[in-house]
Amino acid sequence: MTLLTYTVLTDPAPLEASAAGQQPKSTGTVYLVITNSGQQQVNWSTIKVDVPVGNGAGDLTPASDLNKIKPKGEHRTGPGTPPGTPPGTRTPVPLQRVQGSNSFQATAPVGKRAFAPGDSMVLTLENVTVAPTAGPVVLTVTENGGSKSAKKVDRFAAVALAKTAAKELPPHSFHPNNAMVDAGTNVTLNWQGSAGFSYQIMYPGAPQPVPVSGGSWSPPAPKRATTYILIATDPATQQQHFLTTTVHVRNPELDTLTATTEIKTPRVQGTTTNWGLTINGTGAAISDTSGVKGTLTAGDATLSGVATEYVKGLNAGEGDITFASGGVKVWSTRGSNDLGTLYADGMQARYVEGPNTGEGVITFPQGGVKVWSAGGSSDLGTLYVSGIRTDYVSGPNDGDGDIRFLTGGMKLWSALGSNDPGTLYARNVNGAASGRSTPRYGWRPTGGNYYDITVDTSAAGFTSCPIYLIALGGDFYGEHDLRTTAIYNATATGFSVVLRWRDGVPMTLDEAERLGWHIDWVGHVSS
Repeated sequence: MTLLTYTVLTDPAPLEASAAGQQPKSTGTVYLVITNSGQQQVNWSTIKVDVPVGNGAGDLTPASDLNKIKPKGEHRTGPGTPPGTPPGTRTPVPLQRVQGSNSFQATAPVGKRAFAPGDSMVLTLENVTVAPTAGPVVLTVTENGGSKSAKKVDRFAAVALAKTAAKELPPHSFHPNNAMVDAGTNVTLNWQGSAGFSYQIMYPGAPQPVPVSGGSWSPPAPKRATTYILIATDPATQQQHFLTTTVHVRNPELDTLTATTEIKTPRVQGTTTNWGLTINGTGAAISDTSGVKGTLTAGDATLSGVATEYVKGLNAGEGDITFASGGVKVWSTRGSNDLGTLYADGMQARYVEGPNTGEGVITFPQGGVKVWSAGGSSDLGTLYVSGIRTDYVSGPNDGDGDIRFLTGGMKLWSALGSNDPGTLYARNVNGAASGRSTPRYGWRPTGGNYYDITVDTSAAGFTSCPIYLIALGGDFYGEHDLRTTAIYNATATGFSVVLRWRDGVPMTLDEAERLGWHIDWVGHVSS
């Protein structure tokens, strides 16, 4: 018989056995209350509590959970405490698991072995995982101590506590391990409930409910927001419980999407490429994620406007249209520098110009066309053709001469619509030609009272050096006595002449140019 009295209490009371397969397992706290109900002081050394370990009816906790128990002890003085220590004084008592065993032992602190009448001590085992089988559990207590009338030896006691059967819990806490994932990311669905229930999960795309067990299950990785339904059936009553949870997807993949009002998004992208349609503040752009522009392919397109760098044919080698500042250019093929050909039933334009600087221009006045020597020039150009068939040819200005084509010849008239014969001007007629140097230009000072000029006669087409007759032309108002010297350096294509004045009055080149002085000439080559 022990010298001290032992009573066991639990929280909850009674303890509830853990349900098989249930998470979390049932836990509780065991209190071993020790009192000295005798008349003598007990001097104790150790008090050891043996905990039955296993999953049976007489076991307190599974062996795998023994190390989860948190032990602690406390001694409280009572009314029989010797003078010097007030009643109700609390002193911690070391309580530890005995290494390699299923026992917990309290050891009396040095100098505090006295257990006076009315004293008490509580040994607490917290966080006890309760074994899964219901039934009574007996704890064995080994007391080592003595008193004035009893030797210090080991004495034994047994205290019992109850474990009730686990309650059948309806399923609850159905949830995914991640409620928001990217498309194609695996998720795990978790729930709690009685292991005796049967479980199934339904979700869109599953042809029938999927049997599950164990409190968790991983469905196929969701591609879009998916709601899962857990169906738990009580085998005894066939009552069904339904729980739902939803996994949301940041970038869902949809088979089809129908919107009755509108869809607002800054970008639409393909599933197998990073090319997509980006919608900006003024329109849309087809590009990859780095901003490189892509290609729009369509059978037909109706647009109010297109802004693009170029337009090309669908097939290799077909023409290409680029857009230069203020116009367009047609190239023979994409990437080529060779100009292409524009094919059209008709074309309306203010002018047509050659592709290179200085090339001729054709303008379209009312009722006809004009050929100019270059863009922006007022000098008439030359029309090169293999032949022209026309009723007449007229000069560009009012009053210019007119040529009519008759059977076997032609006639020259002084003006369009006139009956007055005109004058034929040609390079040379029967070896004779005339012309003049450009007024104001070509004069060169040669020193003293002399200027010279070289006159170009190549337009006359002389085949040999002709006889030249010359005269000085321009404005004269008697200020200078001017003379020309004899012709020199005469050839089939030109000659030179010197101008001098004899009155000694100074004259400048600016004055000669201002007065428009020039050389009129006639040349003749005898046959």
